[in-house]
Amino acid sequence: MGLATGLFFRVWAMVLVSPATAVLAAIVLQASGFGFFAGVSVIVGCLVVGQIAYLLAAFCVHKGDISVQDEVYGDPGEHRHQDVRDKHQ
Repeated sequence: MGLATGLFFRVWAMVLVSPATAVLAAIVLQASGFGFFAGVSVIVGCLVVGQIAYLLAAFCVHKGDISVQDEVYGDPGEHRHQDVRDKHQ
């Protein structure tokens, strides 16, 4: 779920996806007869894996936007403001 969310949605979608994942995992684990502590550890693992998958997907989608080289060489980035003028003229 984290991977799919990272590819198509912003970080705010994880506010909905993470609790839904936890509830679904809790229902499945309870139906399977897992104990409380084993269930909690599995749910926490599911949430951590989902968050990591989201970060990887978001990084892959936006990797072209992240560039330190533009700042080092003084070239304007893609997100520059067009109306900013040189103050020293």
